[in-house]
Amino acid sequence: MADYNKYDPRVDSLVMENVTFWDPAVGKLSEEDKTILARAVHQAPEKAAKIAYARSHTGFTREITVTVDDIARIYDEQTGRV
Repeated sequence: MADYNKYDPRVDSLVMENVTFWDPAVGKLSEEDKTILARAVHQAPEKAAKIAYARSHTGFTREITVTVDDIARIYDEQTGRV
């Protein structure tokens, strides 16, 4: 049985829907910032700090909880600090 609480490329290939949650430590963000960050974190799900998969009728739903570490990583990648 697959572990649905970590990145799995086989399961990820069956993802039909993405859901984004926000860690309380992230604080308040504008809707525009949330949209940009959610898109970035789902483009590289293997790098997400908290990822889970939920079964759906047609495949899986990828659920990522965006953390402060994810935001720092995305910022570093966008500014060339990596």
